[in-house]
Amino acid sequence: MEKDLINLYENVVSILNTGRKRAYQQVNSIMVESYWKIGQRIVESEQDGNLRAKYGSKIIENLSKYLSDMFGRGFSEANLLNMRNFYIAFPDYSHDVPKNLSWSHISRIIRIENKKERDYYLIEAANQNWSFRQLERNIKTKYFQRVLSNQEELKSDNSLPVPKSFTKEFIKDPYILEFLDLPENIEGKESLLEAALINNLKQFLLELGKGFSFVGQQFRLSTETDHFYVDLVFYNYILKCFVLIDLKTTKLSHGDIGQMDMYVKMFDELKRGREDNPTIGIILCTDKSETMVKYSVLNDSKQIFASKYKTVLPSEEELANMISVEKDKLLTDLSDKAPMGQ
Repeated sequence: MEKDLINLYENVVSILNTGRKRAYQQVNSIMVESYWKIGQRIVESEQDGNLRAKYGSKIIENLSKYLSDMFGRGFSEANLLNMRNFYIAFPDYSHDVPKNLSWSHISRIIRIENKKERDYYLIEAANQNWSFRQLERNIKTKYFQRVLSNQEELKSDNSLPVPKSFTKEFIKDPYILEFLDLPENIEGKESLLEAALINNLKQFLLELGKGFSFVGQQFRLSTETDHFYVDLVFYNYILKCFVLIDLKTTKLSHGDIGQMDMYVKMFDELKRGREDNPTIGIILCTDKSETMVKYSVLNDSKQIFASKYKTVLPSEEELANMISVEKDKLLTDLSDKAPMGQ
């Protein structure tokens, strides 16, 4: 087949695929908006005293039967309740709801009780193009709370002034790596952990968060006399900086901190571009001593972080406890740093 003919076929296929994708997105957006309008009408009907007096509390039940007879599946009482809750959760459709989320995304997000958490997942799912499966996984692994463990939302009514750090919004503690299919105890097997992360790079990038792109593994840093190798190197196009990751299958040690400190300084001097922000280093470890963190360069560093990771999905209770412990430690640290009299 001649090259020109092949190009013609490929161009036509590309046009069709693009058209079908746009058509699906448009139909999906129209359907989601229609479900919001149905929810709005249900709420308005419930608030109409005359209608409630006449038909009692079975508005949704009766509407479900009527729509199911007319249109078939998709209008169960549970789904109509979701539409009702959709309107209640996001009363301003044009302002509140991104147009690229499916009804599956929406119906899962509206089940989240906390408004701040609900809004976070709505925005991130839309901006990062999360699949429904990824959204479900992130909710299950408390993605929102793990990101928040380093952020200003820790402040309470009688809170201390928590320093804002844009960088910390991109650092989680802990990281959940259950997709690697590794046992919980892999002590001494850093190469196994690294290989598993590379083999599951797409999932790891999603767990790292927004803006990350992979640069290389065992990245060499060379001086006149020595060679050093960083386990994993990424670039974050939002932070505009390189991110170095050192993998440890044991508890964090003072040597691990010193090594990462050296890697970051070397990378800044040897590899960082003129337009790049300072390099960030993340040490992934199975556990860490808060005493060591407090009295090491980690305490005040804006470039080096230590985070725990789990290769087995913790129970919801265990994960909530881990996040709570990290928040308590941060608040204690902030209390120690607060000026006298506050």
